[in-house]
Amino acid sequence: MPYIQDIQPGEKAKGDFHFILKKMSSMKKVIKQVLGIDVAQNELVVCLGRMSEDLLTELYARKAFANTQTGFEQMTGWVKKLTDAAIAVQYVMEATGVYHERLAYFLAERHMRISIVMPNKISNYMRTLDIKTITDKTAAEAIARFGLERGLDNWQQPTPVYKALRQLTRERGQLIEERTVIKNQLHAEQAEARPNKASIERMNRRIALLNDQEKEIAAEIKVLVRSEEKVNEVVDLLCSMPGVGTLTAVTVLGETNGFDLIRNKKQLTSYAGLDVKEKQSGTSVKGKPSISKKGNKYLRKVLHLPALAAIRCDERFKDISERLVGKHGIKMKAIVAVQRKLLEMMYTLYKTGKKYDENYLTKNEAKEEAA
Repeated sequence: MPYIQDIQPGEKAKGDFHFILKKMSSMKKVIKQVLGIDVAQNELVVCLGRMSEDLLTELYARKAFANTQTGFEQMTGWVKKLTDAAIAVQYVMEATGVYHERLAYFLAERHMRISIVMPNKISNYMRTLDIKTITDKTAAEAIARFGLERGLDNWQQPTPVYKALRQLTRERGQLIEERTVIKNQLHAEQAEARPNKASIERMNRRIALLNDQEKEIAAEIKVLVRSEEKVNEVVDLLCSMPGVGTLTAVTVLGETNGFDLIRNKKQLTSYAGLDVKEKQSGTSVKGKPSISKKGNKYLRKVLHLPALAAIRCDERFKDISERLVGKHGIKMKAIVAVQRKLLEMMYTLYKTGKKYDENYLTKNEAKEEAA
């Protein structure tokens, strides 16, 4: 449907609220209202859309606001004036790093309905639309249309303990990366013909500081886990798996908010970017399958070493790896498959409340033979 209205800053005649409300009253009954939000570091570009009872959708108002507390208040006031108060507005936005979080918390504290969508879903959806040029405005329009056409889950604020675990594990990851860089610099300096002793001393002090900070973070994580009985129990469950230690368990819980809103394994692997993508058309076009990597990089990173340990220590994962390496000869693909399997099984343990049983397959085979 054609747009009724484009509200721009400074427009009066065309952007008059009474004019739009009059247009709304002449429409068929509205059954859904969505605000699509394209979030940037300093700005929110928004687009209002609605769906009528005949399932036709319409985008009818657009505007930009500052990504600040004042901007949030102005945006919600603007939305209130232009929407039907009897129907809840769904605020839909992408998960853009951390820039969307302040807005999400602001809306949640005011009991608004919020949906946060992975960027790859929006980008895939935009490819289906006839959009020649991608701008903040067209992105907000696409997000609004996506929200109108799809049934989206409502976002909930992360549980404080899981949010804290996410912050701590990410901070630790940054420390490890920084320490690796300094160690490489130290190695290069020491390998020189005439190394600078003062530089070496400073680097060693920085490494020692990072080591101390890593220990502080580990202690904080330990205290957090022990302070919550339920979290402690879940961590014990996940750590019953081969290769999975406390750091892996708390990272997975922190990044998934304790598996909140995860409905199935497929959704979980997609969120982690471990889902397989393929390109095939007829008989002439057939690309090699690969993981999407369009998901949570922290989950993929933390599962790499546990996957290697699981392949060494557990026959089940060793068999998976050997079978896949024998099939295509690429060891990394087998490791990624084990990462995906580990994540799925961690979710299964969480859902069932049972610890990992390395003899599960053997027991099942024995039962089948006995039957």
